[in-house]
Amino acid sequence: MKFGETFKEYLHGDQEWFLDKVSHVEYKRLKKVLKSCRRCKALHEGNSTIEQADVEQQQNPTLSRFCQCQSCPVCDQMFFTELMREATDIAGCFSSRVRHLLHLHVPRGMQRYVLRLRQCFKNDQQALVEEGLMLIEYITMNAIAIRKILKKYDKVHSSANGKKFKSKLRAEHLELLQSPWLIELGALSLNFKGSDDGEAFIQFSGSFSCNLDEMEPVMTLVLPHSIKLEYNLKCAICLEIVFNSYALSCGHLFCKSCACSAASVMIFQGLKASSPDSKCPICREAGVYANAVHMLELDLLIKNRHKDYWKERAIAERAEMVKQSKVYWESQTKYVVGY
Repeated sequence: MKFGETFKEYLHGDQEWFLDKVSHVEYKRLKKVLKSCRRCKALHEGNSTIEQADVEQQQNPTLSRFCQCQSCPVCDQMFFTELMREATDIAGCFSSRVRHLLHLHVPRGMQRYVLRLRQCFKNDQQALVEEGLMLIEYITMNAIAIRKILKKYDKVHSSANGKKFKSKLRAEHLELLQSPWLIELGALSLNFKGSDDGEAFIQFSGSFSCNLDEMEPVMTLVLPHSIKLEYNLKCAICLEIVFNSYALSCGHLFCKSCACSAASVMIFQGLKASSPDSKCPICREAGVYANAVHMLELDLLIKNRHKDYWKERAIAERAEMVKQSKVYWESQTKYVVGY
């Protein structure tokens, strides 16, 4: 079955009620935009199918008359602007939905006690798993749709603009399958693994696997259409498995203590206290600390699978935090007293 038919079935399947409320790739409409360029290409190359293309032009008045294979002002404006907007909306929707889901699993503050009281009357675990499955399929199908439509664009135009647009998505932190929230969702699924024998639990955790025993700790995600993604879980600063990890806006993972050191702030101050000029140690992008994502589920996964390592790192971080706090308040006292 072609992907267009698979995507259409997905849009009108069991999750139609969910997809009506959220953004998704308008695959069929974007494909029609590209279809218009085939007529333009025929005109440009003197193709014998030009009469057939003229019929298509009469049936659809929005078809471009300006495509010159590698550049098409009408097509590009409609195609890339629309795709960028859709990718932005999808990334925003996915992150907000996953954030809400994780708050239900790892609540903080007063929400923890409210949810514990609620669990006495209702078990929400099955609902969390079903929503997790739905979100994985949502981000996967839309990411594949973007990949397929960009590949088709390059084929129609005989250009590399589709590949350049992929790079632009990566630069704008809109590459869907590289979202830190997908790593968090994977950690959530692995934390659920073995907690129930139901089919939904097995399916939820089946796409993800995690190996923390090798020199290169990785989380692996296996998707349809032979797509396999690996997420490196080693901190690039201390060269150990990330502990109390944060994902910067650029997507790179670091231990909290390592990230604070790179941003020239103390651990107890947190990454939000960093300067806007502070750069990622790997890609050197500035301003990536303020909106860093605290990877709570990933930290819980490492805690469950490497208890001794996690406990050792927790003691070391606490000791370093106390040391930094003492130095900081001594310097503040000297400043106030004046000596």
